[in-house]
Amino acid sequence: MSSERKVKFCTLGCKLNFSETSTIAREFEQGGFRRAQPGEKADICVVNTCSVTEHADKKCRNLVRRLIRENPGALVAVTGCYAQLSPERIAAIEGVDLVIGNGDKGSVYRRVAALEGKSGAAVHACEAEELTGFFAAFSSGDRTRSFLKVQDGCDYRCSYCTIPLARGASRNMPIADLVAEAEAIARSGQREIVLTGVNTGDFGRTTGESFLDLLRALDGVEGIDRYRISSIEPNLLTDEIIAFTASSRRFQPHFHIPIQSGCDRILALMRRRYNTARFAERIAAVRRAMPDVFLGIDVIVGFPGETEEDFACTCDFLERIAPAFLHVFPYSVRPGTPAAELLGRVPPEVAECRASRLGGLSQRLHADFCARHAGRIETVLWESTLRGGYMFGYTGNYIKVRAPYDRSKINTLSRVELFRGEGDTMDAKIIG
Repeated sequence: MSSERKVKFCTLGCKLNFSETSTIAREFEQGGFRRAQPGEKADICVVNTCSVTEHADKKCRNLVRRLIRENPGALVAVTGCYAQLSPERIAAIEGVDLVIGNGDKGSVYRRVAALEGKSGAAVHACEAEELTGFFAAFSSGDRTRSFLKVQDGCDYRCSYCTIPLARGASRNMPIADLVAEAEAIARSGQREIVLTGVNTGDFGRTTGESFLDLLRALDGVEGIDRYRISSIEPNLLTDEIIAFTASSRRFQPHFHIPIQSGCDRILALMRRRYNTARFAERIAAVRRAMPDVFLGIDVIVGFPGETEEDFACTCDFLERIAPAFLHVFPYSVRPGTPAAELLGRVPPEVAECRASRLGGLSQRLHADFCARHAGRIETVLWESTLRGGYMFGYTGNYIKVRAPYDRSKINTLSRVELFRGEGDTMDAKIIG
């Protein structure tokens, strides 16, 4: 492949996709390609897609069509969850050359190289039985933070979710290999790692190891100052994991935990593996060990059969447990899932209204969480973003802060005093 050729990467969806795209990009760069600059036409376009909602599917199609228009003659390769679940819809878009399912995502570079000079959309590895291997991946390019893929797939069968169809069964790499990946990230100069996966806490299905084993091993990697767990199911957030995180210098007091509904009737329809009492007990256990923990919680509104009373129950529950942030999603029908057959569809405008109401609650809860930290001393890892004369970073418990830009501080840790700031960002005075 010519060293003069340019490649463009576009990623939709989760942190897991970003880690995979970054790994694919490194293969192209090692093969002599360079990344196209913004506005520059590319010879190759690679799209890593998402299919978590109907809106995500539409966004994927629109992005692919736009790339084809803006990069005439480019070879266009599409991979990811939407490519896995709907390869025929992607292949039918004029200008698409390659459709690669999640089972062969690690071969994107090789497939592109083999396809050059051929015509027509080639489709590879989009059958469910091919979702068995593990594509090792971590992100690079961000000066401060890397997303490390530790697990893939899911054995849970929540009634609304296509992830088991798109990603396959739960599987993982050995801990020793992941430690080696973390050491490579440390050598690159990145100081924070976010552990990513489809069902991260289910780590160990392939190797017989445990998620706690993994945390302990990663905690010993020199050069990494911080770890965050991107998401963990409440039923997998054990007392041992909580105690380890609370005692670790590197693992931060920050958990992202999906609840999806604060109503037990809806949780049962969703086929979740807990009820609100169990969820509340896990939140209380985390707070006993880490009083200042940041808790981000996923919620789905407008699930089939959700009444105003059910939604009110969710609102009351969320008010009571008072997380720091809510990630709110209107329910989206996913063909092939049990929820798609349920009666009592909630009109889209009603679901959007409920999402908006929870969005307002989230803003208030986050403002309250930040306000409680005014005047406190915290440690911040500074990122490279420069905006309006300020640099930005996050405390260990994930409060976004800003201070006057100082290039020497980028990718370093500082002790700061926090003050009320603007919007969701607090002002910080560096004290050491």
